[in-house]
Amino acid sequence: MTVESTAARQPRRSAGTKSTAGKRTTAKKSPGTDPELVQLLTPEGKRVKNAEFDKYVAGITPEELRGLYRDMVLTRRFDAEATSLQRQGELGLWASLLGQEAAQIGSGRATREDDYVFPTYREHGVAWCRGVDPANLLGMFRGVNNGGWDPNSNNFQLYTIVIGSQTLHATGYAMGIAKDGADSAVIAYFGDGASSQGDVAESFTFSAVYNAPVVFFCQNNQWAISEPTEKQTRVPLYQRAQGFGFPGIRVDGNDVLACLAVTKWALERARSGEGPTLVEAYTYRMGAHTTSDDPTRYRHDEERQAWEAKDPILRLRAYLEASNHADEGFFAELETESEALGKRVREAVRAMPDPDHFAIFENVYADGHALVDEERAQFAAYQASFADVEGA
Repeated sequence: MTVESTAARQPRRSAGTKSTAGKRTTAKKSPGTDPELVQLLTPEGKRVKNAEFDKYVAGITPEELRGLYRDMVLTRRFDAEATSLQRQGELGLWASLLGQEAAQIGSGRATREDDYVFPTYREHGVAWCRGVDPANLLGMFRGVNNGGWDPNSNNFQLYTIVIGSQTLHATGYAMGIAKDGADSAVIAYFGDGASSQGDVAESFTFSAVYNAPVVFFCQNNQWAISEPTEKQTRVPLYQRAQGFGFPGIRVDGNDVLACLAVTKWALERARSGEGPTLVEAYTYRMGAHTTSDDPTRYRHDEERQAWEAKDPILRLRAYLEASNHADEGFFAELETESEALGKRVREAVRAMPDPDHFAIFENVYADGHALVDEERAQFAAYQASFADVEGA
């Protein structure tokens, strides 16, 4: 499997299924045509100057550029393997990040070790940047654990399935570290669909009033499942920050350098006591919302094909080649590494042990609870009844 290919990942329309995508007439604006969009690499991989944000990537080395490319390629390969595992019945569900690699890797690499990250359920690239083993991301989707990693080991919170609630958690944590006087920041990830949730609005209010050191990083992939962004808002999402009294900025979410630079800027603001920032990474979900979704029912193939031409991985590769920062040996070696990663993840998932039936009773209360003890005992008796039947 070629790691840069997206064609093999596209969902196919079932025979006899009539697409409803034609009902939608509003055109999407492409990156590069929006004067409000921060961009450092064009879709063709050409470096463009930006007086405000160039300084945040001015010292980046060829080795670091290759590192960003490697991050995106390996993240996509892991994501492809997870999708395949779900199709093979090894996972219950999977939320792909296909097309959003630059937004996640650029912002993830902008964080410091002491920063704290609150993800939703699609931040596989950010998890990679925080040092979480990719295989550990899959336990929850296989149904063998409730997360798979210790959040405090990587300052990376567990995946959040409840839409938008992690922004409140992030705001509260940021308010706490501000009171402690810590020299660190918090970043909360969410999507364009979550931006319509009340939890997000409440987070904006509290963070602004308390000047919390938090960056709200919205990956606007333009589709909240089957609902386009323009059916949720009359203004670009980043402009919502104005009503709460803090800055908002829109960045080309398929440009890893721009995402790196803008997130560094926003995190520096937070650490220096200047309060929250809303970053809208304008990107595109190339695949389905999750593996239970069929995007051919609500969007045009032409739209997806237009965004494939702005592929974040191909964009950086074009820049690396044009700048003589990478040769064919590098790309070939990376291809081998990516296949090894896919194999390791596949084997790790299939070797995951069944969960402990009594794990659901752990960590419900900090100091234990009589009702939980009673429920545990009832469940133990229920489980024992099966053993009695088998032994009869």
